[in-house]
Amino acid sequence: MRFLVDESCDIVLSQALLEDGNDVLDVRDSKPGANDEWVINFALSENRILLTEDKDFGRLIYAHGHKAIGVIFCDIQFQNDIE
Repeated sequence: MRFLVDESCDIVLSQALLEDGNDVLDVRDSKPGANDEWVINFALSENRILLTEDKDFGRLIYAHGHKAIGVIFCDIQFQNDIE
């Protein structure tokens, strides 16, 4: 699958998706500090599903009718492998 991972998500998510064979771009690599409008437009132009922890994207898509391939709200807690 094709994903764009928002800066609000842990970098571990991008790494795990890549290791699983997905096509992943990370906003941190593409345009750090980009505003939400740029992020959603970039995801759409790249035909990618946006993964985010930022609830503002729901407002952009549903309340303002912005087009999107898809947005997945992530609330994932990663644990360190420290013993």
